[in-house]
Order: sequence, then C-alpha cells, then structure tokens
Amino acid sequence: MIHPHTELRFIRPEIGWGVVATRRIPKGTITWTLDPLDQVFTPEQVAKLAPPWQKQLETYAFRDSAGRHVLCSDHARFVNHSFRSTCLSTAYDFELAVRDIEPGEELTDDYGYLNVSEPFECVPERGVKRTVVRPDDLQRYHRPWDRKLRGAFQQFGNVEQPLAAMLPTDTLELAKRIARGEVRMASIRKLQFSPIPSPPMNVTMDAALHASMIPPATTESLDLPHM
Repeated sequence: MIHPHTELRFIRPEIGWGVVATRRIPKGTITWTLDPLDQVFTPEQVAKLAPPWQKQLETYAFRDSAGRHVLCSDHARFVNHSFRSTCLSTAYDFELAVRDIEPGEELTDDYGYLNVSEPFECVPERGVKRTVVRPDDLQRYHRPWDRKLRGAFQQFGNVEQPLAAMLPTDTLELAKRIARGEVRMASIRKLQFSPIPSPPMNVTMDAALHASMIPPATTESLDLPHM
C-alpha cells in the first residue's frame, strides 16, 4: 500500500506516469508497505503465463528475495526509478522516505534493489555517474543505502505514520526498537535474490550435495568491496 498523501500523475513523455506527493512527506515516513491485496507470483507461476503477461510483470512488478514477482494492488506499481531515490526499501517489507518529499515531488525507488533480471539503461540524471541498473546492484551499493536507511530510521518516531497501522504488530514494534537504537537494523542486502546456480559438469553429485548443506554466510560476515 502506497502512502495516502500521493496520487498518480503524468510526469513527462520519456518517463510516463509516476507517483507524486500531495502533501509534504517527511524523512523517516513509511511510504509503502506490502499488503494482503498485493499479488505474489512464484517463478513457476510466472513461467506458465503467456509472454504478454510476463512482460507486464517485468514492467510493473518487483522481485523479492525469494525470486517471487510482487505486483502492487494500487498505484505503487507506477513508482519510477531514480539513482537519487526519495525512498528506500527496508528488509522488513516496507519503505521509508530517506529525505523530505515536498508536495508535487515524485516518490522514487532505485530499481537496483528490486532484483531486476537484466541490466537496463536509464534516463541520465544530472550529477549521477550511474546510468545502468544491474541485477547485482545490492552487492555494489548496499552500504550507502544502509547509511541512508539508518538516518531515516532515526526520524521514524518523530513523524506522522499513516501506514503504521498497516504493518504487522511485530514488524512495527521492531521498527520502533530500531529507531530507538535498541536493535541493529538489518541490511538492505537481505533483499538480494540469489538463484542457486547449477553445479559445474565436472563436480560430482556428492560434492554438489555437500556444498548445498554448508550454511550460508551471514550478512554481517560478508565484506565485499564497495564499487
């Protein structure tokens, strides 16, 4: 569910439609949350759809960490991409405004954390070197995104939260504890969808089975170089 103080507007020809704030939305505000009306499609379900419907999902849905396509039930599906997005996804099935969003300004996401299936070129943005969204952007940019989210969580308890009632009770309480500094925020990198590759042909089935039983590294233990 998208923030109630938003509406769908035509932005410009090269962008199309987008979601715009009708009132000021302060930093730290929940701008979207997963809700029971959103449709979730497993990879198997997507594979059974005709190509036109698969294309619709690629255009208007995002993929979660399990590789499922999530199609929002409201105009949240029209939130546009920006490399300097006004919102960021958390690891808790909701998004936060990472800066104040003024009336008439777009709510935007960086599609780099939405698990795109293929790289794609974007409309150039002034002062931004990135021009391509890539499937591995969560590995590349999770650190700056985490910093922005931590700053947004610090304001969580100081702003109006119209969508707070839509969150599961345990999720809302966890968000409040993160805001108070009682619990460490989970990294946005938890959103990464990482399909399990097929084992190389020269690897025996016993070796492949053994590798699959090794527990994965935790988010905190990974330290990939920031690019």
